[in-house]
Amino acid sequence: MIELSNVSKYFGSAKAVDGVSFSVNEGENLVLLGTSGCGKTTTLKMINRLINPDNGAISIKGKDIQQENPETLRRSIGYVMQNIGLFPHYTIYENIATVPKLLKWDTNKTRPRVMELMKKLHLPEELLDRFPAELSGGQMQRVGLARALVADPPLLLMDEPFGALDNVTRSSIQAEFKQLDELLRKTIIMVTHDVQEAFELADRICLMDKGKIMQIGTPSALLHQPANDFSRKFLDGQRLALEFRVSTLKDIWPYMRAKQTGIQRDQPDAPEEELHRTLGLPGNTSVWTALELAKANAQTNKVSFTALMDGFTQYQKAVRHE
Repeated sequence: MIELSNVSKYFGSAKAVDGVSFSVNEGENLVLLGTSGCGKTTTLKMINRLINPDNGAISIKGKDIQQENPETLRRSIGYVMQNIGLFPHYTIYENIATVPKLLKWDTNKTRPRVMELMKKLHLPEELLDRFPAELSGGQMQRVGLARALVADPPLLLMDEPFGALDNVTRSSIQAEFKQLDELLRKTIIMVTHDVQEAFELADRICLMDKGKIMQIGTPSALLHQPANDFSRKFLDGQRLALEFRVSTLKDIWPYMRAKQTGIQRDQPDAPEEELHRTLGLPGNTSVWTALELAKANAQTNKVSFTALMDGFTQYQKAVRHE
């Protein structure tokens, strides 16, 4: 759906983006990850022509964006900016309805759509007549997302969307983000410097440094198959937590069987549940009920926490080829 080919951008003599090329498939969530100043936000802003590239080409659905009217292009792309960027003197309703107003929607079309998103994003209706300063950080973030989604654009750009939130609120909104049906059918490019956030939300990660792409691939590929020293070192400080995040029960299941942990050979395969979520659920820190699976055959076998960790350790040795 989106193609960047050898795209570069200079600010004076400094090369902010240096020959970047990648494609994003329809319905994919690509995260641009890297430290401050690596070129990820500049790359994002070139996609909706908030910044124009000095070299290279960008196309959306096969059309060169330089041939598009910038205002028309931006109205067809949802954009969630750093620090949310709500208009302080607009009510919440007016903020969400900004793009429909530019598209000349009538009230009979705009208001039901605003109300639909308020409900989906768990925002109470009474907020519509308030102003941004009267909302919490989490509420403002949801309003910013509603504004980006209201015209139902196929492409959504997000620049550090959760960066201004506290850790508890960020985790809550990230969970909602993954479950929101509005986002499941959209192509998303998101910028973040938060490694855990990238691994939580991305289908693929584009890791950048000094304006160049260091590696692009799935979270598991970046972790287990680093392309260079930069990729390896960038993740080293959080490697164990990330391994829990990318490993699933299905991954470690064969290694638990091999250790004869009491799992029946004829039991169904383990679900695609991420290990960090399983361990984070109440009651799952000491045992894991192997039959979720109880739904399949009504058994109640349990696997000890020790066996679970042993399977995880054996799996990690296998993927590292140790």
